[in-house]
Amino acid sequence: MKAILCKQYGTAEQLVVAEVNNPAIKDHEVLINVRACGINFPDVLMIAGQYQVRPPMPFTPGAEVSGTVSKIGKKVRTLKIGQQVLALCGHGGLAEQAAIDANYVVPIPDSLDFATAAGFMLTYGTAYYALQQRGALQPGDTLLVLGAAGGVGLAAVELGTQMGAKVIAAASTAEKLRLAEQYGAAQSINYSDCRLIEAVREATSGRGADLIFDPVGGPFFEDCLRSVAWNGRILVIGFASGEIPSLPANLVLLKGSSVVGVFWGSFARHEPELQRRNTHELLKLIGDGRLHPHISDEFDLEHAADAILTLARRRAMGKVIVNVSL
Repeated sequence: MKAILCKQYGTAEQLVVAEVNNPAIKDHEVLINVRACGINFPDVLMIAGQYQVRPPMPFTPGAEVSGTVSKIGKKVRTLKIGQQVLALCGHGGLAEQAAIDANYVVPIPDSLDFATAAGFMLTYGTAYYALQQRGALQPGDTLLVLGAAGGVGLAAVELGTQMGAKVIAAASTAEKLRLAEQYGAAQSINYSDCRLIEAVREATSGRGADLIFDPVGGPFFEDCLRSVAWNGRILVIGFASGEIPSLPANLVLLKGSSVVGVFWGSFARHEPELQRRNTHELLKLIGDGRLHPHISDEFDLEHAADAILTLARRRAMGKVIVNVSL
């Protein structure tokens, strides 16, 4: 089968398309014929050797896929051959087939197309877990979302709006902010041409944001600490800026605020029942037409490196998808 291989740490230009053996499955796994693979910022970090998970070389990037079940392990009772599914694999998704633990495979309705399904779970799953369980977002709260046009940021804007929050979208271009406004943002901040803390102060009449959703990190993190309301919460989602910030603990003390880590992968492993409940709730929302995942770019498998570069160069809005097979 064809697969994308990372043979040395570096950038997407160093990835290669190769013929590899079809994967064998273990008793608790299923084999999926991959139709589409969602690209996420951890893919950029993983191939650079900068992610917390480092698969042995050579490895195939790609953390989430959709497709059909083609083989089932002996201990799997919840899935059947031919079923259409989405699945989370951590890595290995940019290939024609993937062997994945059945606990991370979810049937999808026929109405959900493969491209949308492949880019749904990590972004919306992370945002939902962050806002519901980690951030305890309440109707009427002010929610500030950084990176508001990225995959996880846009999901947070949409979900936060539906949960009754007043959403302030922060992003680096007017085009990205227009998209966030289409997804429900009540106000927007272009942090490429103003100081974030000053813009948040103005947007909230000096009060600050009750909840801050930060997938960017870097120099914006201290502004988040200074922009949060009394007793507010700051959700640490990731570090798309490429810089892991330090925490000035005095700012947390002065605001009585909480800094809360959000790592969806660990959550799924430690609290599988709650993760499954979240997944079913999200699939119901998308089935009811209440969620509208945005795909900005699609590539074929031969051009998967271009898909990862699109994300690395901050050009993506919403999701980037690789269509592996038709």
